[in-house]
Amino acid sequence: MPPILLAVDKTYPKGLMWFRRDLRVDDNAALYHALRTCRQVLCVFIFDRAILDALPEADRRVEFIRESLVELEAELKRLGGGLIVRHAVAVDEIASLAHALDVQAVFANRDDEPAALARDTQVFGALANVGVTFQTFKDQTLFERDEVLTKTGQPYTVFTPYKRAWLAKIEPFFLKAYPSRGYADALAPPPPSHHAPVPSLKDLGFTKTNLVELEIPTGAQGAAALFDDFFQRIDRYDEARNFPAVRGPSYLSVHLRFGTVSIRQLAGIAHQLSLQGDAGATTWLSELIWRDFYFQVLAHNPHIAEGKSFRPEYDKIVWHHGKHADLLFDAWCNGQTGYPLIDAAMAQINQSGYMHNRLRMVVASFLCKDLGLDWRRGEAYFATHLNDFELASNNGGWQWASSSGCDAQPYFRIFNPVTQSERFDPEGKFIRRYLPQLAKLSNTSIHAPWAATPVELEAAEVKLGENYPKPVIDHAEARERTLQRYGVVRGPNAKTPTK
Repeated sequence: MPPILLAVDKTYPKGLMWFRRDLRVDDNAALYHALRTCRQVLCVFIFDRAILDALPEADRRVEFIRESLVELEAELKRLGGGLIVRHAVAVDEIASLAHALDVQAVFANRDDEPAALARDTQVFGALANVGVTFQTFKDQTLFERDEVLTKTGQPYTVFTPYKRAWLAKIEPFFLKAYPSRGYADALAPPPPSHHAPVPSLKDLGFTKTNLVELEIPTGAQGAAALFDDFFQRIDRYDEARNFPAVRGPSYLSVHLRFGTVSIRQLAGIAHQLSLQGDAGATTWLSELIWRDFYFQVLAHNPHIAEGKSFRPEYDKIVWHHGKHADLLFDAWCNGQTGYPLIDAAMAQINQSGYMHNRLRMVVASFLCKDLGLDWRRGEAYFATHLNDFELASNNGGWQWASSSGCDAQPYFRIFNPVTQSERFDPEGKFIRRYLPQLAKLSNTSIHAPWAATPVELEAAEVKLGENYPKPVIDHAEARERTLQRYGVVRGPNAKTPTK
């Protein structure tokens, strides 16, 4: 079906759509506004060297973006446009490109991460110097910044009342899709002097990863396929999401991160099903609301992106440090702690760039409250390794686990890695998938191999300290040390926490 052409007065002769974390045509706020207000719209994506130069040579995220851009370019061409792709410093390139293309306005969707805001401030100034306006729009969240506030006009710091206010405010207007294709006649192909194919990974200075082998779908088509699959089982999400060996999650987080799917589309369907009493959809919608919550927390508290605790008193904690701490951190990173669920989870992130959400909480708690290591070390590791890394959610999750964040886990609640394993991977299926050396252990012993009898270990061909490590710490002892460590943030009238 051809796009529906709608008559509308145009404000600008020519505009430039700057794709960033929104690699799709459909329901794209900035693209819609560009097409609606410009007689001609050119499109650009910049592989920003200010970001890429700090990444490892093999990075699945860069490959994901590159493959998604190939699809995006093809779709834009099909609609009569195209895509200019540059490998440069965005702050310099956008103003230069806008001047060279003789556009009057640049359009982009907002990014509230502090570094992105600083970049956009510089871009705004550079564009102003060449007489070009810079317009940004909300696209990556349902509600942002000051849209959901308390009755006294303050940002929420506790999730449950935020969620109630979010649900009270949501209505069809906020979930309505932007009909980008209705104005697609404004798309223009790049001038020949600016046309070039999407650069290869090699041209960008990167090498191929195992993205293809992992069968991680890319682009808007990949996101659509994943959602179609998830839609068939969304009613079971509330239960299935807790078990890492089960296909419970949507696996759409990387697509939300890079905008190959619209948050309005996902939340709209989840909200509709929730109103019909679908427990799975209700729980999934709550997860999407958590995402909005963390974005607004970051917007109002940019200091948390600078390595500071949301709750300042938690910066008084003295974390374990020195050579022994470094050895413990290496064991955590490499899945060599001797706790199978922890090690299997770390193997998952190291091999695939993905970690099941429950396991993210468990391994984070283990790092902070069993090993006594600074949460910032884990936050940085996840930032480097997660395909779906988002600053707001990653920081929020780590501060939640370490009890230093807003609406966080109380400091005296400490995940027991063995209990978590027994409860959420009862048959050890997840552990066996990532730790095949433990595959022959019984469903009981696989959660705590050190507690198995010598006869069982021998029969299972498990040699503790050789083909699988002994526990690097004792959980019960670590718990007592954590309660002492967190003593600096306890109030003068605090009661002694119970186990």
